[in-house]
Amino acid sequence: MPLARDARVAVCGPASWNHLILLDRLPEPVPHMQFAAGDLHTVGGTSAGKALHLADLGVDVTLHAFLGADEDGRRIADALTAAGVVVETYPSERTERHANLMTPAGERVSLYLATPSEASVDDLERIATAVAAADVAVVDLSAAGAALVESRLAGAEGAPIWTDLHDYDGSAEFHEPFLRAADVVFMNDDATDDPWALMQSCLDRGPRLAVCTLGARGAVALAASGERATIAAEPVTVVDTNGAGDAFFAGFLAASLVGTDLNGCLAAGARQAVVALSSEHLHPAVAGSEGAGVTNALR
Repeated sequence: MPLARDARVAVCGPASWNHLILLDRLPEPVPHMQFAAGDLHTVGGTSAGKALHLADLGVDVTLHAFLGADEDGRRIADALTAAGVVVETYPSERTERHANLMTPAGERVSLYLATPSEASVDDLERIATAVAAADVAVVDLSAAGAALVESRLAGAEGAPIWTDLHDYDGSAEFHEPFLRAADVVFMNDDATDDPWALMQSCLDRGPRLAVCTLGARGAVALAASGERATIAAEPVTVVDTNGAGDAFFAGFLAASLVGTDLNGCLAAGARQAVVALSSEHLHPAVAGSEGAGVTNALR
């Protein structure tokens, strides 16, 4: 049954401070020197990206994220709040940080420079209570997310879970509880030659709907009922590929909240992906935030 446009969405997962480094090619695994074409410091994290695009689409969204009491954590919270995202922060000894090596073709190697400290039982209970009170729970891959889905599998009540499996290969152990607890699953085709078979294997574990993004080739969706849908990618001059999948997820979810059919949800996702692809940031709203800026032009 479709939810109303004012449905409350809780997003739980990573928000990070990222250093994007543009190279003409990804480094070979041998000692050598390369010159960067440009670099950029900005908000990152799959959950931050989803929350930014949901807020852009007018969805009542709250991001639940672990941030350190440091300058990077403050920058993230300030940038998201300025973009219209309600942020509920939970204490961490450090803020998550990445260095992403990028190429103009969209290739990426993500180096994790810092990850959040282990969450306390009290903080996990606070998140679980907040997520359970939402109409839709977006639970991304993370330690806190793992605790939430394990609780759901153990019988805890709560909102339907949407989860993003990213480059799931169909068998990764860490993804399994997220998959089994979810109502809707998203993934990309990086680890499969047969997205339809991968989506069906996901549906066999319980979700009602699976969506697989195919990069420049668009996206496909498969429902437990057997309904199939496909969409071509929207034409766009790509500035940066970071966050395109999260934007697609947000566009699809926002459309579903008002009862849009499967083809329409895919089309909405493709349109929203253009917003991320056209910006050096996860969302253009981040561009003016303190600390988010270009050291050398990425183009």
